[in-house]
Amino acid sequence: PTLSADVCIVGAGAAGITLALELIDGGLDVLVLEAGGRHAENATQALYAGFVSDERLHSPPDKYRQRRFGGTTTIWAGRSMPLDAIDFEARDYVPHSGWPITLDALQPFYPKANALCEAGAFAYTTDAAFGAALPPMIAGFESRHFTTDQLERFSCPTDFGARYGHKLAKAANVRVLLHANVTHLQLDPGGRTVVAAVARSLSGRTATINAPRFILATGGLETARLLLASRDVQRNGIGNDHDVVGRYYMCHLAGTIGAIKFTLPFSAIAHGYDISDDGVYCRRRLALTPASQRQRGIGNFIARLHHPRIIDPTHRNAVLSLLYLAKFVIPYEYGKRLHGGESASVGTWLRHLVNVAGGPLAALAYAWHMLRDRKLAGRKFPSIIIRSKANLFSLDFHAEQQPNPASRVTLADMRDPLGMPRLHIDWHYTAGDIDTVSRALALLAQDIHHSGIGTFDYEPDSVEKEITRYGAYGGHHIGTTRMGTDPHTSVVNADGRIHSVDNLYISSSAIFPTSSQANPTLTVVAFALRLAAHLKTRPLPTNS
Repeated sequence: PTLSADVCIVGAGAAGITLALELIDGGLDVLVLEAGGRHAENATQALYAGFVSDERLHSPPDKYRQRRFGGTTTIWAGRSMPLDAIDFEARDYVPHSGWPITLDALQPFYPKANALCEAGAFAYTTDAAFGAALPPMIAGFESRHFTTDQLERFSCPTDFGARYGHKLAKAANVRVLLHANVTHLQLDPGGRTVVAAVARSLSGRTATINAPRFILATGGLETARLLLASRDVQRNGIGNDHDVVGRYYMCHLAGTIGAIKFTLPFSAIAHGYDISDDGVYCRRRLALTPASQRQRGIGNFIARLHHPRIIDPTHRNAVLSLLYLAKFVIPYEYGKRLHGGESASVGTWLRHLVNVAGGPLAALAYAWHMLRDRKLAGRKFPSIIIRSKANLFSLDFHAEQQPNPASRVTLADMRDPLGMPRLHIDWHYTAGDIDTVSRALALLAQDIHHSGIGTFDYEPDSVEKEITRYGAYGGHHIGTTRMGTDPHTSVVNADGRIHSVDNLYISSSAIFPTSSQANPTLTVVAFALRLAAHLKTRPLPTNS
């Protein structure tokens, strides 16, 4: 049948649910279309399957994202932090950089986004969150290039579907339609207005949805797929007159490298989690300063002190070996980066067993900690923290990827059971990406040495190998419908509306022109709040 609403939101993940929550009791009839059900379903998840140009560099497209109510918040790790002011700037050393807004335009929406993500107060420095209560992250570390007072805050992690679904169910003006896979957006003959969306279910049902406003909240990959597939009026796909949809595809650059050996006392390093007064796990990291980024002409970069690589049994750590032996019960999304894709010999397995046998009490204590504080806890312990008694660490880095028009997603010839073309992903990194990580690591090694607190040893020639060891970073799908002022180089305007269509908006990390160093979820929610505020102040358009 035909359904009608004032606002049709496609997708019920972090962005779609946030938009719907903000429009409750706002005088608008809201319809949310979610492709999945309340739980994971194999047939529905398989609709995400597609192709990648190089499986070594990018995971299959049905991994790291969830096609169900709550979206990928059903599996996310909860790491939250805002973007930095420098991320919005047009930097001559970062090609295709520059946003049509500044951080000031987003700042008012971050505190509420933090609350919706259940990441506590919007306080992302140690002074703001803890005052003078914390000891230094690394005693004696003096750096001209890095700060150690920035925080990452962690959500429960919050499953937006489970946490907020009841509010949508009780709202008189909101309807949520499950198993409603939108396969086509119908434009008017002039191509300026979406007049209908077609939704299909795997059981064979079809519905046509009419609304004066449509919002795509389907993530960085699926948004591009739907726009490119809707090509009966705009022959290259909606919003794609200049071949920009699907281009500039970014993730993040991440890896683990080297060995940091501190000569400090054991108590002088605080690399784990601190708990704020509101009960939120927070963690400090090494953050490259904006001044150093500009001076050196490199992108944004952060790093964390990390345990040795799990797959190498020479660490002789019972806990790390236990985690390695448990690789088959750890989900793909975490296991790939935790363990890598390398195959292990029988000898390697035996040496891990020997490590566990040599420290059974430590392994048992850690297993109990993870059961109590992660598996059973309402607010989960965020990640693996294992302290080296020798003050020996590796470095876990997370860096900005440059926007690159050659890095893109397109439509494949093969179709899914609903008739939608499957995605083909061709992710690329650049020499500038390698330069960002290489030069940031060199600055950190220099600062550690000059501080007289230890050494950071790594192979400079191995940087590219470490960046590509696990490929593009997980579920951070960024930039495929980027924001800007020029339709020749962007897809949406500063409000998230597609340049060439008057009533079609996008709410996801697809609109980010650059990737920053930050995980995108908190900013995605902030943008959804900003879009909802914008829509509340605008009269409804009239469909032709």
